[in-house]
Amino acid sequence: MADRDLWDERRRSYESEYFQRRERELIEKMRARARELAEAHEMGQATGISDDEVLKALHDLGYTRETVTLVHLVPLLQVAWTDGSVSAAERAGILEAARLRGVEESSPAYRQLVGWLEKKPLDGFFEDSLRLIGDLLSAMPDDARVEARTTLLAFALAIAEASGGILGIGPKVSKEERTAIDRIAREMEAAHGAAVKQVGR
Repeated sequence: MADRDLWDERRRSYESEYFQRRERELIEKMRARARELAEAHEMGQATGISDDEVLKALHDLGYTRETVTLVHLVPLLQVAWTDGSVSAAERAGILEAARLRGVEESSPAYRQLVGWLEKKPLDGFFEDSLRLIGDLLSAMPDDARVEARTTLLAFALAIAEASGGILGIGPKVSKEERTAIDRIAREMEAAHGAAVKQVGR
């Protein structure tokens, strides 16, 4: 009988421990979800984006309210990294583009950008960010979208040309860089097409 009582006591102890652990896990999940929602809300306020799916995608890619301003600079990074490294001229051009977008040297966004300049992000990060930019552009009014697209492509081309050619000899833009720019342009065109379809509904 004593053995049975001991077993019942242990079983109750194990059950109590299990449910307490499950409760802690659920509470932590709820807290994490609350933090994620708060981050998305703050990111939406910082960018003016109200689309929950876009905000979640930005969050999933690692953007925060402090670094979301970098999303439109990612195509420039993609072009700069196509040759396997970022030259001093390309780095200077990207940092200048960031300054023009209001990224201050003391900010988390600047530190993140410097990190990306020093260590190449994963290729999937570039592609996913580019698709997000397309989504963001498709939500813009026509004139703002055209201006943003033109500016982005002009900056991308300037970055590609920054360290191209040797002593003025040879192509300023490599084949790989041209391919990357064409890919960016296609994504921007897709954004324009999506916006036109939305208006036509």
